[in-house]
Parts: sequence; structure tokens; C-alpha cells
Amino acid sequence: MRTCVKALILLLLGLYYTSAVSQSSQQLELKKKRKQIENEIKQINELLFLNNNKKLDAFFEIENLNIKIKRKEELVKLTNQQINIITKEIEKNLSSVDSLTLILEESKESYKNIIVKSYKTKSGKSRLMFLLSSETFFQAYRRLQYMKQYASFRKKQSIKISDLILQIESLNDELDFKVQNKQSLIKENRDIQRSLLNEKKQSSSLVSQLRKKEKKYKKDIEQKEKLTAQIDKEIKRLISEAIAKSRATTRSNTFALTPEAIELEKNFVLNKGKLSWPVTRGVIIQRFGTQAHPVVKTAKIKSNGIIIATPEGQSVRTVFDGEILSVLKFKGSNPTILVRHGNYITAYKNLSKVFVKKGEKVFSNQNIGEVFTNKLSGKSSVQFSVFDKTTAVNPQLWLLKK
Repeated sequence: MRTCVKALILLLLGLYYTSAVSQSSQQLELKKKRKQIENEIKQINELLFLNNNKKLDAFFEIENLNIKIKRKEELVKLTNQQINIITKEIEKNLSSVDSLTLILEESKESYKNIIVKSYKTKSGKSRLMFLLSSETFFQAYRRLQYMKQYASFRKKQSIKISDLILQIESLNDELDFKVQNKQSLIKENRDIQRSLLNEKKQSSSLVSQLRKKEKKYKKDIEQKEKLTAQIDKEIKRLISEAIAKSRATTRSNTFALTPEAIELEKNFVLNKGKLSWPVTRGVIIQRFGTQAHPVVKTAKIKSNGIIIATPEGQSVRTVFDGEILSVLKFKGSNPTILVRHGNYITAYKNLSKVFVKKGEKVFSNQNIGEVFTNKLSGKSSVQFSVFDKTTAVNPQLWLLKK
């Protein structure tokens, strides 16, 4: 019976702590993601909403609002996940406390019976008579061993009860902390949802103002997308041309690399997910791939990179060592710099100034230009792309997570 009770306690605690470690790991990951989004929202407010006195076109206002709304929706979702995990942890805490309390009560009852029995036979004379009444020496030895084991068991029961009380107290303290944490997260989420509701109302109000001009905006977006496609096509042409030139007469879709270039490419790949950002301060406001326009939902935008909003006058830096493949100045758009890292190319679009020239060797974090600021929207941003030969890949997977 004693072995069963001990095994049950160990099983309960084992299950509880295994589950707690797993959920604690999930909590830490969610907490990390929440902190990241909170920092992004803070930067969005500073970079896109700092100049409240400036009267923006409704189009730009909605664009900025929708960027913030999307991040806040992600924050609400993550907070709800955290609350759900804590709720499950609280339920497991309560279950463990109930089970241990039941074991404690049974242990106390067992201990009480031992004490009562011990009290009835507590005189030294009774114990001595118990030993002397033995018929053989072996029986006397067995009775002495029994008396020692009985005393040891009594002591162990006392220690077990003390341990159970401490474990229950610890679980209750943990339970109180989790309940407070849950209440705090619920309050935070309500505050976020209130501000989110106000921002959605504001966005809806502005959208209604734009309905009459939706066709015009859609046409503007399509023209901008057309220009973007032409630049992307030109980038692909320049890369293909450089590959062909490096190969001379050999036809191939890869660059002819020197041993140094092979080593450079190898290091570039090894640093995937650890590359420094092209700007010292900024937040991603447009992600990689085809997506609905944040304002005119009927319009589609295709992005072969990410757009990072930055403070005005921000320097643009190389994310890794390399060589300037080209400085592209396309009619109707701002300059783009292409940097080659073996068979990989990084692109830095929408610059106002360029500090490098074709063929120049550059190093990680070297300033190569300055971001362009749109005077109408007041927005400063740079588009960053990564190409594997001529194929655009998601650059967010290559940059260090902030």
C-alpha cells in the first residue's frame, strides 16, 4: 500500500512537471513573439504616425492604419493563445492539488492510526515483554527488527506528510501567480481590442470616403505594379547577363566562381537567418509574395522582397560581404543596388542616394546608400530582396529575427 501511494505521488508529480515544462516552453515562445509584435507596433506608431499634424491623403492614412491593425490582430491572437495555455495550466494545478490533498488526508489518517496504536503500546515494559516472550532467539531478533521498522515507517510517514504539505503550498503559490498572470493578460487583450475596434472604425470611415476614387487608386496601383514588374525584369536580365559574361562561351544558369567566391557563397548560406538588417532601425510593412493591396482589396500586389519603413535619412547597409553587381537607375523609379555574394544577390531598392559603383567590393554593414522619403505620404522605406541566381526568395528568412 505504501509503495502504491508513493508511486502515485511520483506519477502525479511527474505528469504535472512534464506537462509544465512543455507548456512553459510554449509560453516562452509566445511571450517572445508578443514582445516582437509589441516592438513592431511601437515602431509603426513612431515611423508612420509620429507626425500627426501633417494632413495625409486618406489613401495613405488607411494604408498606415491597416498595417497597424494587422499587427494588433496578430497580437490579440497570440495573447489568446497564451491565456488558453495558462487556463490549462491552472486546471492541471487544481487537479494536482486535489489529488495531493486526498493523498495527504489518507496519509494523515494512516499516521493517526499509527500514533494511536503506538500510544497503546508505548510503555518500555510492554516492548520489553514483547521481546522476552519470544520462544526462540531468532523470533526475538525478528521482533526487534519489526520494532525498528515500525519506528522507521512512523518517521517516514511524518516526513511524507511534511513533504506533501510543502508540495501543496508550492502548487497553490504557483496557482495564485498563474491566475494573476491570466487576469493581467485578459486586461491587456481587452485594451488592445478596444483600440483595435476604434482603428477599424476609423479605417472604415476613410474607406467610405475613397469609394468614389477607388477606380483611380486601382489604376495608380496597377501602373505602379507595372513599373515594379519592369524593374524586376531588368534585375533578372542584369543577373542573367552577368552569369553569361562570367561563363564566357559556356552556357549555364550559375556564375563561374573563383575559390574565394565559392567560400563567400558558402558563408552567406551558413548565415541564413542571421544576416544583419539593411537598416539599423525599421519595421516590415509589406511582406514577400503576392497579396491583396492593404487599401484597395480588389487590387493585387506582387512583391519579390520586403518593404521596411525607416526614419527619414536612414542609411542603407549591405547585409553581407560581396561585390556591387549593378547600380540600376530605371526611368520613373528610384535607384536600386545589386550586391553579389557568389550565386546569391541582394537588392536594395527605393534609394535617394547611392555611395557605391559597379565592381566595388563591399563589406557587411557598409553604408551603400540612403532611403528615399515620399513627400506626399511622409513615409521613408527601402525594399530588400534576395535572389538565388535569378529566382527571388523570401528575404525575411535570411535576416536576423529582431
